[in-house]
Amino acid sequence: MSRTTEPPSKAKLRTAALAVRDSLSETKRAAAAQAIARRGLPVELVAGAVVAGYSPIRSELDPTPLMRALAAKGARLALPVITQRGQSLRFRIWHEGDRLLPGSLGILEPSPAAVEVVPDIVLVPLAAFDRSGHRIGYGAGHYDRTLANLHKSRGFAAIGLAFSGQEVATVPALQHDVPLDYVLTEKKAFDFRSS
Repeated sequence: MSRTTEPPSKAKLRTAALAVRDSLSETKRAAAAQAIARRGLPVELVAGAVVAGYSPIRSELDPTPLMRALAAKGARLALPVITQRGQSLRFRIWHEGDRLLPGSLGILEPSPAAVEVVPDIVLVPLAAFDRSGHRIGYGAGHYDRTLANLHKSRGFAAIGLAFSGQEVATVPALQHDVPLDYVLTEKKAFDFRSS
């Protein structure tokens, strides 16, 4: 009797990719963030465009160096806010130095008094990605819902940020999973718009 090998599940891929990410030293993480910031975005940045970053948790690639570089070129920065489980993220304006408050999941967010905006570019954290632009997050679906809603209402770019070691052969994408337009790693910028 022949045995067929089941492809790895999202949970197994997530665990393996996070282990790779967690194993990186602080020095390597910082160098990767700086390399991405030096390279910049693979899309034209229009002055005044809203770029939504994120507050890094665990061992996520820190978007702050890239966000600083984009702000210096005229971008307005924003950070996500989790309003309710199962809902799309909202985004509020953020300036470096603004006080951030722990949100419902303990992730730092802008004050409720900060202006809510709709981003032109969304920098997306991830656990793993493949060369089709599919990503694995943490399983709550916040970014998939958010990206799907943004696609309905306007043109924008969804750009994943990751370490090169987070690439996997294939993400078992489901119908509701929204692929990214790009992924930036310390080694390469992947463009998925034509695939």
